[in-house]
Amino acid sequence: QIFAMTGANEFKLTQGPEDSVSAVKFSPSSAQFLLVSSWDCTVRLFDVSANSMRMKYQHLAPVLDCAFYDPTHAWSGGLDSQLKTHDLNTDQDTIVGTHDAPIRCVEYCPEVNVMVTGSWDMSVRLWDPRTPCNAGTFTQPEKVSRREGRSGSGAGAALICLHAVCGCVSVRAFPNKQGYVLSSIEGRVAVEYLDPSLEVQKKKYAFKCHRLKENGIEQVFPVNAISFHSVHNTFATGGSDGFVNIWDPFNKKRLCQFHRYPTSVASLAFSTDGSLLAIACSYMQEQGDVSHPADAVFIRQVTDAETKPK
Repeated sequence: QIFAMTGANEFKLTQGPEDSVSAVKFSPSSAQFLLVSSWDCTVRLFDVSANSMRMKYQHLAPVLDCAFYDPTHAWSGGLDSQLKTHDLNTDQDTIVGTHDAPIRCVEYCPEVNVMVTGSWDMSVRLWDPRTPCNAGTFTQPEKVSRREGRSGSGAGAALICLHAVCGCVSVRAFPNKQGYVLSSIEGRVAVEYLDPSLEVQKKKYAFKCHRLKENGIEQVFPVNAISFHSVHNTFATGGSDGFVNIWDPFNKKRLCQFHRYPTSVASLAFSTDGSLLAIACSYMQEQGDVSHPADAVFIRQVTDAETKPK
């Protein structure tokens, strides 16, 4: 096996996407398999342990998000407004349904066993993965622009929707579902809680990050990606500065920062067991149409020293 190593604990996936990576998602049952969606109109399944692409399937336009329903079924959506499910055993596609505009996010909500999609048509839709068919539509005040967190209080709360109007880039729920973390284009991260009581709301806070001083001037970068460590409840952020940070939200401090990656960190995903972190690096047109490093997905082995609250 040939691994394109970037360090003893990290390697780059071979046969990666040919355009910007929109999302990386690990299998719910194993750190072995990773879905990668891309602006090259594909969703790819990688066997991480062998550093090989197992299969890929196509959309008619760039794919903006993907998710596992279970270890053998991928769901995806994007600029073609079609929601697809793909059987990873038989390599067969099914078009489940459509939105009236591009699909921005796709997630599975295990608490109520529904797939959830958010779209620029200003709706959130629920889908029954068993049939599969549409199971409900919720109109939103703005277009659904980015990530969501899961909440266990029924289908209506299956998504915490964040809209373009707030300048939000990414949002992820705490594994214990008590709150969520959201990031902004202005190098900030906020930790919010769902319980409306004054006592709990006092715990929420925000902090600045992904900022660099160059020639005495502070450069502020978008925070594009968030992923929670499901064991330790710590989380990683990735920014357009090319850095990945791991944060301890309870003690309000940074646990570590990895080396600088070749270009913007577009998406992050911890494996279910917390042993690996997938890091998607793609230039996100922050400086316009200029020459930039190639798109790449790195797989990094992470340790308790990097991810466990101290």
